[in-house]
Amino acid sequence: MSSPISPDSVYQLKSVADPALSPDGQRLAYALSWVERTDGGDVETLSRLTMVELDGGTEQEFTQGNKDTAPKFSPDGNLLAFLRATGPEGRQVWVINAAGGEARQITKSAKGVTDFGWSPTGDRLVFCADVDPDNSQGPVGSGPQVPQVTVVGRVRYRYDTLGWRGDAHFHLFVADIENTGGEATQITHGDWDDSTPVWSPDGSRIAFISSRRDDRDLRAFSEVYVMSADGGEPGRWSRGLYSVGAVSWSPDSHRLVVVGSDAPEGTVLWQGWLYILEDGLDPVRITDDSLRPLLAFPAINRQPEIRWTEDGRVLFVAERQGESFVYQAQVDGSGTKTVWGGSLQASALTLDRSAKRAVTTVSSPESPSDLYQVEIDSGMGKRLSKHNSGFLQEHPSARLEKFNIERAGFSVECRLLFPPDFDETRKYPLVLDIHGGPNGAFYDSFVPVQQVLATSGKLVLAVNPRGSSTYGNDFMLAVLEDWGGEDYLDLMGAVDRVCERPYVDSERLGVHGYSYGGYMTGWAVGHTDRFRAAVSGAPCMDLYSMYGTSDIGISFGEPQWGGSLVDAAPQLLEHSPITYVSNVNTPVLLLHGEDDARCPIAQSEEYFTVLKRLDKVVEFVRFPGCTHAFPRLGHPRMREEYMARTLAWFDKYLG
Repeated sequence: MSSPISPDSVYQLKSVADPALSPDGQRLAYALSWVERTDGGDVETLSRLTMVELDGGTEQEFTQGNKDTAPKFSPDGNLLAFLRATGPEGRQVWVINAAGGEARQITKSAKGVTDFGWSPTGDRLVFCADVDPDNSQGPVGSGPQVPQVTVVGRVRYRYDTLGWRGDAHFHLFVADIENTGGEATQITHGDWDDSTPVWSPDGSRIAFISSRRDDRDLRAFSEVYVMSADGGEPGRWSRGLYSVGAVSWSPDSHRLVVVGSDAPEGTVLWQGWLYILEDGLDPVRITDDSLRPLLAFPAINRQPEIRWTEDGRVLFVAERQGESFVYQAQVDGSGTKTVWGGSLQASALTLDRSAKRAVTTVSSPESPSDLYQVEIDSGMGKRLSKHNSGFLQEHPSARLEKFNIERAGFSVECRLLFPPDFDETRKYPLVLDIHGGPNGAFYDSFVPVQQVLATSGKLVLAVNPRGSSTYGNDFMLAVLEDWGGEDYLDLMGAVDRVCERPYVDSERLGVHGYSYGGYMTGWAVGHTDRFRAAVSGAPCMDLYSMYGTSDIGISFGEPQWGGSLVDAAPQLLEHSPITYVSNVNTPVLLLHGEDDARCPIAQSEEYFTVLKRLDKVVEFVRFPGCTHAFPRLGHPRMREEYMARTLAWFDKYLG
């Protein structure tokens, strides 16, 4: 007998990530993670590397660490480098023979390594590490510590998930793989962040992404630089682009292909395009608005591979209208072609040396995490992993239906999730789920909180209103300076459409959202009484105060909200949910991480205080030690708690 997907599913589901194909395409290494209970009754997330013989089908656990991720084969395929965390210093690069054996540590960075890459000869590694010019934490000793003042000189002195930054920056280092003493040569320096290093095929140069503009503290811009692999002064190659999110070399080491943006009002994370770069020349765009090349979110996943082939193609993963595809684009700009993909969300791509075989990591509406093998020439795909098949047989996932509504000149895509045992003769409560961003999107993927709600007997409506990415730049930018305007009307238009169906109980409506979705939840209950219950996770409720307290209040807030506190104060207050708090008659549950630097917990504190002062129904739950990303990356117990309290709130008020 089947049962719902419960909040404690975080303890049972396994996740695959970081696939890496060997150069000959015969072996696949990837990170498998799961939650394990310790002898003391605590739980923690563990991860180890798994090796698969693709043509033979054999699979084995390959490493013995508890925090092993990000494998990368050496150019000759004989070695496998990866990241391992063993203590408070964070993740370090380790190397193991690809045939098996004992791993050895290569780096000993004081604050850990975030990314790395092989040299073409396989004898050196370039890596990115955190450099703090003042790494002291006050007097050392067992006695009482002397209080120390903290001097803040930068606007961006802290960053969500990273915490306090101060004068720390990410810089690049080169290490010899035969050196196990942790010695490495630092090759970039300065009051800025350098990241994403990529060695040129001829071994002479390293390309990387850097934020060296004079306004780097105020704008989330980044550029591509190229330098000698032995060090020296880098040169900027990305003139004309405001932000860059990924970089790869041409086979002849003369040009680069990057994911970038020439839009000053946005960033490459919202909408990027593929560009060809050559030193001293203007960028040449080779893709259009119909797709968005996939970029990594460092706190969550690695950058998918982008491969420039010998015959003038670029292979990459991109998103279109809430779906993911492997694409190939012609370097000369003559067009793009879909290789494989569809109703799924891809988060990785790795290719063999010949660019004939690829492996991608995907989430689908039926399964949270799987590996697929893709043959590039034929476009044929094959599922490689079924780690969660047993769980999903006992706990069937919700069924997905997609539809569109037409509003104010745009087509708005919607997703409706049905309970596995759906009976159209019954009446069901409906929960509107709102994504973050606003330039995020819901995909054809497995969303845990939606699955928990839907399999418990509720309909879940997930809408991509204007502002959502993957639907073109015009659709995405339509939300700028209009939070709570047409985007809200898009959401309510979708609710209206679904409520026309006979099995929807329009008297039992709920609304949930996280981050910008939490904002929109607060906005909705301040403008309508149609919802009987609301759950707002990590919301921004007061744009005026968030401007100076969020880690991205200036860089993100000014283009989104229409300016600074100096020139846009009335607009910030007009578009703040807290301005309309007296209109709220819906019971509100606030869920917020205490270490959230993106949407600081004061946003929920303000909203809660005013609601209580007005004698409204509200509950406020604080999650200790949790950053903005904790529903995806936090401690398993905190993730379970978030889903359990969300479900309980809707059960209480929607039945």
